[in-house]
Amino acid sequence: MTIRTPSIEDHPDLASLRLRYEEAAETPTGQVVEGLTFIAGLYLAISPWVVGFTSHSSLTASNVFTGVALAVLALCYATMYGRSHRIAWVAPVISAWTIVAPWLVSGPAPSVGAIVSNVIVGLVGLACGIAMMSVGRRRVAGTAGFGASGEPLREVRRP
Repeated sequence: MTIRTPSIEDHPDLASLRLRYEEAAETPTGQVVEGLTFIAGLYLAISPWVVGFTSHSSLTASNVFTGVALAVLALCYATMYGRSHRIAWVAPVISAWTIVAPWLVSGPAPSVGAIVSNVIVGLVGLACGIAMMSVGRRRVAGTAGFGASGEPLREVRRP
């Protein structure tokens, strides 16, 4: 006799946890943070042409790739935060790279405008990334040990 073991995807606690993360992402704070992260990513991707440092090819490539990555992460947060909350730590890492990239990438020294642009966008992305990480945790931490209805969780024994 074969007994089918249900997958982790069918576990009711996982479904309620995803629902709580989705609800947290639908708050006005979550939506503002997602939007600002998306705009910061788009600006970072086009900043070499806006600020005018396309002659620094390595910094231009870095900004384009990290900007697109940040914008895609923001889209993931906006559309499926319940499934992508585990990678919320990536946005602050990308943003920290954006801040230090002008000094670490190879090539000629970037202009002051390029440095200021990267630092400002990096700080905005860093703040938004940290806020996005806390958006999902704030509600979950407040109900730790309790079910979705606020009742204490009980141990259920199955035969």
